[in-house]
Amino acid sequence: MSSRSQRVLAEAGRFLAVGGLATMVALFLFNLMVHGFVPGRDALLADQPILAYVLANTVGMGISYHGSRNWAFRDRPPRHADGGLTAYVAINVLTMTLPIACLMISRDVLGLDDPVSDNIAANVIGLLLGLGARFYLFRTFVFHRPINLNDLYLPEGAEPDAATTEPSRSVPAPPSAP
Repeated sequence: MSSRSQRVLAEAGRFLAVGGLATMVALFLFNLMVHGFVPGRDALLADQPILAYVLANTVGMGISYHGSRNWAFRDRPPRHADGGLTAYVAINVLTMTLPIACLMISRDVLGLDDPVSDNIAANVIGLLLGLGARFYLFRTFVFHRPINLNDLYLPEGAEPDAATTEPSRSVPAPPSAP
């Protein structure tokens, strides 16, 4: 397996671990706000599941950003002055529409409002739809890996040595003209 494939798999594993923690926190908060944990008592946002979903996932987004910035994509320096926070929030808001749409279809079209239906719609189907998109978009636009200039100047078919597989701090001279 190439070093690039190993790096992508390692990042994907860390991304899933961070996302798993953030999802568990959001799942707990969503269920607490919409369904409560005390039978017979109304939950705080029982009649507003979309608002509860947005609030719970905003907390999860904060956890996810810090885990992604400091651990999952730690080898990727920020490209933006704010460390990628604005792009991260924009991507999360955009991809949050997928689980919200699933929740709205479940509740408004299918008439399902029980805890199992809410969680399958928003936190299983919606989560799976957004997961791949988030990983790709975060890697591409928020935690972009800098180009290793040494790789640009390798002769075709040549394998990089150990010194050129790590990000370079110096800029090599361009190849001489033939």
